[in-house]
Amino acid sequence: MFNDTIVAISTSTLSAAAINVIRLSGNSSFDVLDKIFVSKDNNYEGYRIYYGFIVDPETNEKVDEVLVNTFRSPKSFTGEDMVEINCHGGLYVTRKILTLCLSCGARQALNGEFTKRAFLNGKIDLTQAEAINDLIVADNKDNAKLAMNSLSGSIRKLLEPMIDAVEQCVAHIEVNIDYPEYDDNGIITAKEVKSLVERWLKESENILNIAESSIVVKEGVKTVIVGKPNVGKSSLLNALLDQDKAIVSDIAGTTRDLVEGEVRLNNVTLHLIDTAGIRETESSIEQIGIRKSKEALAQAQLVIVVLDSSDIDDEDHQLLEETEGYNRIVVYNKSDIQPTDEGITISASNNDISQLIDVINEMFEENKIALTQPALTNERQISLMRKAKQSMEQSLQALNDEVPLDLVTEDIQNAYRYLKEILGEYSREDLLDGIFSRFCVGK
Repeated sequence: MFNDTIVAISTSTLSAAAINVIRLSGNSSFDVLDKIFVSKDNNYEGYRIYYGFIVDPETNEKVDEVLVNTFRSPKSFTGEDMVEINCHGGLYVTRKILTLCLSCGARQALNGEFTKRAFLNGKIDLTQAEAINDLIVADNKDNAKLAMNSLSGSIRKLLEPMIDAVEQCVAHIEVNIDYPEYDDNGIITAKEVKSLVERWLKESENILNIAESSIVVKEGVKTVIVGKPNVGKSSLLNALLDQDKAIVSDIAGTTRDLVEGEVRLNNVTLHLIDTAGIRETESSIEQIGIRKSKEALAQAQLVIVVLDSSDIDDEDHQLLEETEGYNRIVVYNKSDIQPTDEGITISASNNDISQLIDVINEMFEENKIALTQPALTNERQISLMRKAKQSMEQSLQALNDEVPLDLVTEDIQNAYRYLKEILGEYSREDLLDGIFSRFCVGK
């Protein structure tokens, strides 16, 4: 598919390391290698490691002692001939070998181009390509597990039954319309199509629910800490982060701007925002902070409302009313000063917040299901799944309105297209091939 050969440093180039890897992929990979690599054996079979030296072809000087991994098309990551030069990790040496590869006919690879070639050459689907990047940037065990599940093809396994059901439905309708004389294929009725669509919609709802859980696991939850001034919001932020990030003072209104941090609990990552105390004030600067607090509150996925257990007043009741529609947790702080049996009690200044942490972990316990089942893992995939579901809902409405089956198929075909787009492999010919491979209409 590609006529040129690409090269890039696959390991870090920011600092010296024990080993670096320079990767080549393309039809001329072994030609480039021949020009700069001296070894006792240059047959270059696939899945072999060769020992030798990188040599500058102009000066015939040795550059480095290396090991070279070789992969023959189509049994390689990209599906092309591939070479991986394992060199010593010095900055000069690594860049020198890269320069030699470029001067001998290779082209500098673009960002993600090796993975792109793997996708375009049919070695992986689009969800697996996305999973590779997810695995690279994963910063905790759960994110790495999500990425590995996708990389192993779990999303394809999840979607194939859904795709097959849609394809069968369209196939039956199309053949009934275009080849009514072939009675042996069976005449599908509107009732049967409706039943299939309803089952499909139920399954799609389940897939989307698990997908939302995977997003929470992967991206975390935007969490805003709110309360009137001096109730201990900053102390709570510091206790959750286990560091003194926010200024803590007895003077009300110390926090004028948003203070942010991130903490990983057992079941969820919280992206924390400590806000200015929400109250009526004449201070123009404090008003700006309060406005920012309300803007952050409007975008919050989780709200922690902090109350002073020793001083509940009208401002607290007003804040409880304002946050009633949010996914929220109400905590009573300063329990060391004024013990209370009401709700979740903490003493943020003493780092006694175990009740709150237990409640948060319990709240997000169900999101762990995304780690045990195949799940869509990003907004592109979820958006296309929602579009597929919407198309099938439109077909169901048309069936309920007794619209002829030949007019219903357009929405069902759209659902098929969106599902295949998740995998990165839709074409109209693909759908037609799937349809007519099921029926011997020419016999």
